[in-house]
Amino acid sequence: MTIAAVERALKVLEALSGEPGGVDLSLLSARLDLPFSATHRLLATLVERGFVSQDAATGAYGLTLKLAQLAFRDLDLRGLPDAGQIVLDALARKTREYCRLAVVEDENLVWIARAQGATAGLRYDPPMGAEIVLHATATGKAWLASLPEVDALRIVCARGFQAGDRTGPNALSDVDALRAHLAETRRRGVALAVEEGEIGTVAMAIAFRAGPAPDAAIAGTLSVAGPMPRMSEDRRGPIAQALRDAAQEMAAIWPLRRRQMQSPARSASGSQPQPELQSGTSA
Repeated sequence: MTIAAVERALKVLEALSGEPGGVDLSLLSARLDLPFSATHRLLATLVERGFVSQDAATGAYGLTLKLAQLAFRDLDLRGLPDAGQIVLDALARKTREYCRLAVVEDENLVWIARAQGATAGLRYDPPMGAEIVLHATATGKAWLASLPEVDALRIVCARGFQAGDRTGPNALSDVDALRAHLAETRRRGVALAVEEGEIGTVAMAIAFRAGPAPDAAIAGTLSVAGPMPRMSEDRRGPIAQALRDAAQEMAAIWPLRRRQMQSPARSASGSQPQPELQSGTSA
């Protein structure tokens, strides 16, 4: 298969994502601006490999759960969610809002874990599969603020400030506004987004390091988000402190994920688990 064919196949998978009812072949061909016959061949291959299925009644094509299965398998092997779920759950209980963990992946962020802390009233519960719009979310700004400014601006400008319906009414729209927000985030230590990522919501986020050393690389972010009426200004101070505490805890336990990745091999060889891993996991 040529590089062009691989790229086309990936575009098909992306186009089918988020389409629970499937997509008709002709519509998919038009969306991707691909010939009808080429789209059909790509779909046939993806069906054969188990990534796509065709509805017998409607003829529409949709994703199977195979991609999700592969993704969860990879996450399990990396030990990423397990390494931070205890911290995330505690943050959700303390703030009583929706909390998420994202990790750095090349020059992007990807959600990997969540915890719902709201027990009554309005519940903010967005999908985990949504792309993180870096310039319009507290999560994105928390990470961008940890980078040299020239790199942060380059990453955002390469993507552009136009994100369609994936942002709220206060989303940043130019470099000067982004630069000012990142400077404020660095000063405060916690990023804030008021109706930037989504209308009616407020989010706060902080970056955490891959270890307790002050010069350790940034591994990801922790965020707290909820409806505007609950995320009032008087609550933001305590939530910011809860995020700072959680970031320190996450940095302390994050190195354990490598040992979690290695533990199955040690168990298979008959070796005993290391005491340090046992105490760190239960802490």
